[in-house]
Amino acid sequence: MSHVHTTRTADGGGAAPAVQHVRVLIVGGGFSGIGLGRALKESRFTDFLILERSDDAGGVWHSNSYPGCRCDVPSHLYSFSFAPNPDWSSTYSPQPEIQAYLARCLDRFGLRPHLRTGIEVEEARWDEGEQLWHITTSAGPWTAQVLVSAMGPLTEPKLPEVPGIDRFRGKIMHSARWDHDHDLAGERVASIGTGASAIQYVPEIADRVDTLYVFQRSAPWITPHDGRAITDAERARLRARPWRQRAERAKAYVARELLVLGFAKQPKLMGMIERLARQHLERQVEDPSLRRALTPDFTLGCKRVVPSNAWYPALQKPNVELVPQALREIREHSVIDADGVEREVDTIIFGTGFHVTDIPFAGKVRGRDGELMNAAWAGSPRAYLGVSVPGFPNFFMLLGPNSGLGHSSMVYMIEAQAEHVKNAVRALDVSGSTSIEVDRRAHDTYNHDLDRKLAKSVWELGGCRTFYQDANGRNATIYPDWTFRFRRQAVRWRPEVYHFAAGPRATDQQTAVTMDAS
Repeated sequence: MSHVHTTRTADGGGAAPAVQHVRVLIVGGGFSGIGLGRALKESRFTDFLILERSDDAGGVWHSNSYPGCRCDVPSHLYSFSFAPNPDWSSTYSPQPEIQAYLARCLDRFGLRPHLRTGIEVEEARWDEGEQLWHITTSAGPWTAQVLVSAMGPLTEPKLPEVPGIDRFRGKIMHSARWDHDHDLAGERVASIGTGASAIQYVPEIADRVDTLYVFQRSAPWITPHDGRAITDAERARLRARPWRQRAERAKAYVARELLVLGFAKQPKLMGMIERLARQHLERQVEDPSLRRALTPDFTLGCKRVVPSNAWYPALQKPNVELVPQALREIREHSVIDADGVEREVDTIIFGTGFHVTDIPFAGKVRGRDGELMNAAWAGSPRAYLGVSVPGFPNFFMLLGPNSGLGHSSMVYMIEAQAEHVKNAVRALDVSGSTSIEVDRRAHDTYNHDLDRKLAKSVWELGGCRTFYQDANGRNATIYPDWTFRFRRQAVRWRPEVYHFAAGPRATDQQTAVTMDAS
């Protein structure tokens, strides 16, 4: 049960609309929001709410429901360590199962009463005098002592700036906003982009459409996929002996963690995996010209590595054409490639990724000086542990700058960051302070260390331009080190990293009415 305080302030002779108050307001109901909610609840802190703009929780696994959508991290690793699931149907979980898993976690940890769906945050500003966040939402105004962005980086679809996109008279959709009511059967379809999403949905739709044009600006590295179904007998053993699942998780973690040696320590080691990917391409694609078009011109690992056994076969179907060009223009009924070739299409599907380094929420949050977070960042997002930013008291992020991974499970990072934010909220309570803010020197030292490590990594030395890089060319996405090192640093509470301040408490100046939020 959570408690929402409703505050009314006098305005002339009448009462202004009710402003709802909560101690901790979490924005986003995916893995991050659920993970933090559970951490707070475990520490017996119940005065928090989770706002989710969609009609249901699940985050990226609710919004991405395109055909073939599944996780490319092993199932037993891509789940909460405190909530193992012995019933995965596959070694790599499909999207519906992950969404169902998150729904069970909401119920298991008593988070449903704390969840509000269909509410979008429009603006948030810190009031130094009141020592509170003022949040404008689609459901009215709120105040909160602590504001947390739990909006992951794969949240806001990104469409390319292509001339004529508004002129197209057919159907346009992004992979993260798939329209399941639109029937692709018999249509001429252009799929734009060859990232992780397209590599999953293209093989699924290839046999349903009349013609499929796959626009490839740059070829990705594809590795063999070792996914398989998990048998009933295996699931029974996991249910009967939970230690088996912990062992499977540990095995997957160690295998993935060893990749850090190539990604971040010695990029030359990526050559071994690159040879495996080349052999995969040679086995599956016989045509020399097609093979050349599908061979990347950068070191494996520089961009996201995607496993698939179905991508290359799909591109060789008789009704599928690989267009090794960028999209130059869109007309009313056609698409034009970089060479000026025109192709008539009925539907355009953008598998063009997300706003990752230009974090959308940063354009809504104003700190102590009234400055928007994205203006303070000036094109290069940075945060201490990907969590806290100087000048923004009582504000935290999960999966903020440089907490993404190129090799392992983001859920591992989420758990570490949730523990850190929980400890910060507890420290705020114990100290009797009204605000907590990361020390700028600690923040800068942390990020300088990240930049030093990134400079030696495959993401910097691999010869590619990627969505990991921000507007200034800095890799603002990836954490370039062992994840156990990050976890140790995040979970261990160091009060000297933060400044605590005591100002006038807004709740002392207002009349609060406690309401049962369940």
